[in-house]
Amino acid sequence: MTARRSARFVSWVRAWRAGLVPYDDVADEIAAGEEHLAADVPGTWTDVPLTGALAVLSKLHPDDVRLVLPAPGDPRGLPGPGPFSGAALAAGEGVVAGEHGLVPEVRTHTSGSGDTWETVLWRVFPLPAARRPPEFVSAAEAEAELSTALMSATTTLTKLDVAQWRPELAGALAAIRKPDNTAELPPGYDPRSRRLYARASVLDRVLALAELSAPGGAVNGYEAQQRDAALRPLTAACRRALVAACNAPMI
Repeated sequence: MTARRSARFVSWVRAWRAGLVPYDDVADEIAAGEEHLAADVPGTWTDVPLTGALAVLSKLHPDDVRLVLPAPGDPRGLPGPGPFSGAALAAGEGVVAGEHGLVPEVRTHTSGSGDTWETVLWRVFPLPAARRPPEFVSAAEAEAELSTALMSATTTLTKLDVAQWRPELAGALAAIRKPDNTAELPPGYDPRSRRLYARASVLDRVLALAELSAPGGAVNGYEAQQRDAALRPLTAACRRALVAACNAPMI
């Protein structure tokens, strides 16, 4: 499980547009070792390297580039109805950048010998002329919300004896208060935003693991529902924390 690709995209593009990191470094930092391409870039007729999409954003102010992490029933941050909002909602993430929106699509390829590999395709969408105003959540507000949600979820999961059937989830929740030094924002972000991003990035991956892995047979339906109910507000708070950290004003 890796950090959200859209979070890397937004943070590094904003740092570039603030003049804090060179253009030549941005695409590599976003890709993080993966192969990234872009589709439907204005003025192109085929898939192009990620740098082709970045060129479209070369005149934007850092505040024009924002992370959105929508979920069913929680479309906060989306600019309004349209193809971009639908694609971002399906992917669970996206980038609003001026008059364009970008959504990452992960594609799996298989060679004739059976080897598999993935590429990431950033699809570029035009945004509607009439857009909802962006939502701003401060890092301080999001950090307080995340701490409250984490405390509540931990209490509930302890009562359910989550360590018995999901030891990796229980251990991760216990360790989440320690920042993950591998989840770092680029230059230009204040210490609070960096701390919030590091914490939320780890938790985001833990929650993705919890969602993908069903509990074992020792857990009955009621306990599974209680587990899901405990994690739901924590998942929402985690998304808001990542958005607040990545969209925080540059310093």
